[in-house]
Amino acid sequence: MEKPKNVFLLGPDERNLALMHELEHLAPYRFHALLDKEQLMFGDIGLEELLEKAQQRLDDFPEPIDAIVGYWDFPVSSMVPILATDNGLPGPSLESVVKCEHKYWSRLVQREVTDAHPGFAIIDLDEPRTPSGMRFPMWLKPVKSFSSDLAFKANDEEELRAATAEIREGIGRIGRAFDFLLSKLELPPAIEEAGGMACLAEEAVHGEQITTEGYVHDGHAQIHGIIDSLCYPDSSSFLCYQYPSRIPEHVQQRACSITRDVIEHIGLNDSTFNIEFFWEPDTDALNILEINPRLSQSHAPLFELVDGMPNHQAMVQLAVGEEPNMPHRQGQHHIAAKWFHRTFEDATVTSTPSESDLARLTEELPDATVDIIAQQGSRLSELPAQDSYSYELFAAYLGAANEEELRAKFDRCVQLLPFGLDRT
Repeated sequence: MEKPKNVFLLGPDERNLALMHELEHLAPYRFHALLDKEQLMFGDIGLEELLEKAQQRLDDFPEPIDAIVGYWDFPVSSMVPILATDNGLPGPSLESVVKCEHKYWSRLVQREVTDAHPGFAIIDLDEPRTPSGMRFPMWLKPVKSFSSDLAFKANDEEELRAATAEIREGIGRIGRAFDFLLSKLELPPAIEEAGGMACLAEEAVHGEQITTEGYVHDGHAQIHGIIDSLCYPDSSSFLCYQYPSRIPEHVQQRACSITRDVIEHIGLNDSTFNIEFFWEPDTDALNILEINPRLSQSHAPLFELVDGMPNHQAMVQLAVGEEPNMPHRQGQHHIAAKWFHRTFEDATVTSTPSESDLARLTEELPDATVDIIAQQGSRLSELPAQDSYSYELFAAYLGAANEEELRAKFDRCVQLLPFGLDRT
């Protein structure tokens, strides 16, 4: 019998751990927690101390360690290459990961191989002004942040100054940790000057948002799926992630070609990744929004529903030194989506769906998976990982035979899962 492989997972959560246990029929994996999600994502402990705590846990483990993996954003995405390297395990280099995650460095590297990106420049947070040659509207964001946190759209000079004031106030939470990370690398002059607490301005691009999801092994990038990101009307807040993509085949092929060029030029290796794009149907233009040197855990259930296996499979196989083998269209559904039920006004949550509400949902939609985000007694604006314009109440993973059935299932989820909100 093959000896079990010990796979350490940074910040496991119930939803993803359940999906990863499905991989155990492929090989005798044993998954072990390496720090908890709250400590990694929402705590006040510095990156250096987190690395020390994680390494101590590994040092105390009495058996061989075969892999270290993680699917969360910073700091997890940057801890994986450090810990893998320090323990002699497969994984990407820290420099290649930071090239993806530092928004300014990423843009500079993208520009070397493609013009599929918006205009961009660094903004001085102490004396903010419109960068020469750039036009409004533009997005302002730290060179490193969580999700859409501290990302603001500015339509004129006044809004630019207001946005940079908010960014200046909140940038230190992640920026200081990111500066520590940069100190471990030999940086090009432009990145050394910008540092980890800089603000990037990017000209606003429009269109339909898509994401190429894949992995890179032996220096060759492979794409195993394209996901559409659909927004609420007249909003930049996501309504759902839908798989497979509906965009024209020639656009999908071009996005995959750009993805391969950029990922291979960056030098990312032995890693999953995803690249977010905007496609403008009227001009056929493609623009890279951002590069993530990790899989999207939000997409994982969609791959399971449509292809028959979550993309965690690629992550784990790479981490144990194997070439991934992702199935294709072997799932139980033709189409799947992660839906976001949101409200666009701040409120205090006075009630959430009851056990009987959830039981009725399970009875009517047995394949539905729901994560309740807003908790009773909480203020929506104080919940972690929300964007700057809306508040998420719950997320639902659903599969269906077609888009009409998919939307009907989500609408039914909204009906069956009531929230009480006090907007005073």
